[in-house]
Amino acid sequence: MLLSDLSPGSVQAVGPLSALACDPAHTRGRRFAEPPAPTRNAYQRDRDRIVHSTAFRRLVYKTQVFLNHEGDLFRTRLTHSLEVAQLGRSIARALGLNEDLVEAIALAHDLGHTPFGHAGQDALNECMAEHGGFEHNLQSLRVVDQLEERYPAFDGLNLSFETREGVLKHCSRANAEQLERAEPGGVARRFIDRTQPSLEAQLCNLADAIAYNAHDIDDGVRSGLITVAQLLEVKLFAYYHQQTLAEHPGLSTKPRRLLYETIRRMLSDQVYDVIDTTRQAVIQAGVHTLNDARRAGPLVAFSTDMKSRSSELQKFLFAQLYRHPQVMHTTVQAQQVVHELFAAYVAQPAEMPTDFAAATHVHRTVADYIAGMTDRFALREHERLTGRKLL
Repeated sequence: MLLSDLSPGSVQAVGPLSALACDPAHTRGRRFAEPPAPTRNAYQRDRDRIVHSTAFRRLVYKTQVFLNHEGDLFRTRLTHSLEVAQLGRSIARALGLNEDLVEAIALAHDLGHTPFGHAGQDALNECMAEHGGFEHNLQSLRVVDQLEERYPAFDGLNLSFETREGVLKHCSRANAEQLERAEPGGVARRFIDRTQPSLEAQLCNLADAIAYNAHDIDDGVRSGLITVAQLLEVKLFAYYHQQTLAEHPGLSTKPRRLLYETIRRMLSDQVYDVIDTTRQAVIQAGVHTLNDARRAGPLVAFSTDMKSRSSELQKFLFAQLYRHPQVMHTTVQAQQVVHELFAAYVAQPAEMPTDFAAATHVHRTVADYIAGMTDRFALREHERLTGRKLL
């Protein structure tokens, strides 16, 4: 069944895979050949390898917006990844896309993120400015291709091409050309050819944005850094808040439940909007095969109206939450931790574990080591090496 066979406005799940979906029976394979698993397809196997990886476990102690020690209920990189996977699978099921591949990409997409969230990434990129820079999407690919050490015959997790392609969400031209030299026709080729990744990869990109907009509202209000009164100035939030109160006026005295229901409705309508908009885009593009879809423009998207309202919400969160003085104070200290850790390890590589200390490319190795740290381990190491306690 094709996506275009389904009428817009219909969001019920479909059974068989769409002709535009990635089929594990026709995967482009792994970098190192392996016999197939007897009970799992290629993408299920990828997901399982990701879940059992060291990098995945570390996500539970890596910052989303708020540092792990600032509250037990704030999202972490792990819970964020699980929410992206849930949203992604729901959308994929309705569109006839491959749920297993979507889940694998979603669970792996932040494996390369540093401690302290985007603050840590920015600081590490500054440290690496003269040594190739640092970008967390590229680092996620590096984690699954090289840094995980679990198997006797190869480094990394040896994931299938389609999962690795989805992990590499962004890539500069220079980095793409470097990856292309190492793997001709590989996962970076689309950035040179200006083609699209699979619809499953496109879907994960959008599910990522939907998830963090929603949970950052929840965490922001819970923290006290933003208020519902402020959010009511944002059209997307105000619409569902007013809708909820109209149907459940009693929730005016139950603010947490009112907030949860508002976010739930907002999430649901964004999901339905993506499903309907994608179906219409497929019809308009006249694509009928996976290769057609790769050559077309982006097909998984919000409608124009939902994109505009979602962008307004993102701008609000950027200005009022991510740039809140309290968050910025933490950001400055977190970046100081990363800068000072980097300088200390470059000056004394022996302070790192033996495998890292013995590496040839000192700066990249130090970046790998720091990027793999959890928030709390980075703080302990900083205190050990500098004698000062921050955050």
